[in-house]
Amino acid sequence: MIEVKGTIHEFLAGDKTHPQSEDIEKMLDDMAKKLKMEGYAPDTREVLLDIDEEDKETTLFRHSEKIAIAFGLICNDCHMAAKLISRAYDREIVVRDRHRFHHFKQGSCSCLDYW
Repeated sequence: MIEVKGTIHEFLAGDKTHPQSEDIEKMLDDMAKKLKMEGYAPDTREVLLDIDEEDKETTLFRHSEKIAIAFGLICNDCHMAAKLISRAYDREIVVRDRHRFHHFKQGSCSCLDYW
């Protein structure tokens, strides 16, 4: 699930029922390409279906969590989400938008919410 502008959007693995599913699919494809460029290799051992490796990777990229993240990315709500994630998980997160790097730590951003 992800909340955007006060509305909760819930996704299931492989979900294509959302009104913006076409845009979400495009973002998922973009995420897959960028993550692979960063060195991400999907752990296909977790996919127990009898399908080829490429289909296993596609299945992993259609998990509900990744669909929700992709939706958040196309909704421009990432800044608030990243702040909350950094606080909730006690993590430092660095995100680059079109103009600058944002460093999230303990629920705050280095841009002081200027973005």
